Amino acid sequence: MTPEQLKASILQMAIQGKLVEQRPEEGTAEELYNRMKTGNKVKEIDPDEYPFDIPESWKWVRMGEIGDTNIGLTYKPADKSDKGVIVLRSSNIQNGHMDYADIVKVQCEIPERAMISKGDLLICARNGSRSLVGKAAVVDQDGMAFGAFMAKFNSPINPYIYYFLQSPIFRGQLDGVKTETINQITQDMLKNQVMPLPPIEEQHRIVAKIEELLPYVDRYAEAYEKLEQFNAKFPEDMKKSILQYAIQGKLVEQRPEEGTAEELYQQIQKEKQKLIKEGKIKKEKPLAEITEDEIPFDIPESWKWVRLSEVIDVRDGTHDSPKYVPEGIPLVTSKNLSNGTIDYGNVKYITQSDADKINERSAVSDADILFAMIGSIGNPVLVKKDREFCIKNMALFKRYADTNIDMNYMYWFFYFVQYSLKAEASGGVQSFISLTRFREYPFPLPPYEE
Repeated sequence: MTPEQLKASILQMAIQGKLVEQRPEEGTAEELYNRMKTGNKVKEIDPDEYPFDIPESWKWVRMGEIGDTNIGLTYKPADKSDKGVIVLRSSNIQNGHMDYADIVKVQCEIPERAMISKGDLLICARNGSRSLVGKAAVVDQDGMAFGAFMAKFNSPINPYIYYFLQSPIFRGQLDGVKTETINQITQDMLKNQVMPLPPIEEQHRIVAKIEELLPYVDRYAEAYEKLEQFNAKFPEDMKKSILQYAIQGKLVEQRPEEGTAEELYQQIQKEKQKLIKEGKIKKEKPLAEITEDEIPFDIPESWKWVRLSEVIDVRDGTHDSPKYVPEGIPLVTSKNLSNGTIDYGNVKYITQSDADKINERSAVSDADILFAMIGSIGNPVLVKKDREFCIKNMALFKRYADTNIDMNYMYWFFYFVQYSLKAEASGGVQSFISLTRFREYPFPLPPYEE
């Protein structure tokens, strides 16, 4: 339950007679009504208008029967004066209380109806934002006026009426009450509003109970906000923690019968030599041994620290800007990588001939991994190919043919290291990770079955 829902629930219980007990010695709402009747002409209440049941000692009334309402003052900019009368506006109502930090004064003729007295209920009656319409406060000073977009309600039971105006039954009626794009509460709406009236002593107890409970709602709101922030952050933090355990060899047990990473490494090197001999891949310059300073954490004895290009084929897409055409082959860039998938919604297209040139060295196959290397670093994608496309400004990781490298495992490795790669990304106008950095990047290699 949100803080808003909790507050609404308390107010709904209050106006249904469920928040405090009824006491026979406190009399009835009928008796109170007879003392308060204004004589204003309003339509008799039809039982079909009752939104819920109320206690027998209560009474359904229209607000115009127990109080008077008026509209405020319309003034001109030229009427403003430092020595004039304060005119209250919507901004002077803050969280159910009067706030005089921002006041306007005017010097002009002010009709009696636009003056407000201590104890009157000041209501925001018109505003561009529906959420602000209906906000109210009981005025705590005499001798001020109120503006045209405001309304006042004069009744001896204004503290109770204030909470009625904040209740779901009243707030729910504001939907659809509009003049063009301006939401408003009209004079007729206030006068004809059906309201549950409790005996006066019970009203005092209802108001006291609400004001006792609201600080707890505020404390709940603070805790709720912290929980929401935690819940928003927790899944990503949990995912990082799980992935860190995974690449450190702490997520699953090591099994001697599954062999060692050294054996897997030698099998991959043998396959690489075969591919080089067949001319399918180019021979690379020898890579430096991994130093102790490069090793970020300990791994199991059956694992092995290697450099990425020792165990997978590290390439990149084009960095040129081919001519775009209305229709053709999609050119996927970093902006098209989203939540582990390729988004073709805003992709640009190139000709088949340009695509063929790019694909001579950067053709993407099923189960390859894409990784943005310029601009928005990261966002890895394990390719599930359903169409032809080319890539630009991104790294491409491919399994060497007939080698035991699980690309699903590699995907989660890249998902984890994207955060550290983003942190180290360098560049002027745009951050980037070089292809050399990817090829030299230390990788904790587990046995294939693990």
